Amino acid sequence: VKSAEYLANYKIKLFFNDGKIKIVDFENKLKNAKNMFLPLKNIDYFKKVKSDGTTIVWPNGLDLCPDVLYEMGEDVIN
Repeated sequence: VKSAEYLANYKIKLFFNDGKIKIVDFENKLKNAKNMFLPLKNIDYFKKVKSDGTTIVWPNGLDLCPDVLYEMGEDVIN
């Protein structure tokens, strides 16, 4: 994940190294959030997402596997 851009609600636009752009929607995934995912239910905290050049991360140290994000994402047609 080269970069990440918060869109709206629980959606993030991700720019991958292979040139693909995908949108990942976390709304359903966060319904039963526990542990490190719990702060992400707060939309203001969720917006703090950023890319570390490999994947996406939040200030509490939570990061996600870029391969999983790639599979979860819906392709954006340019």
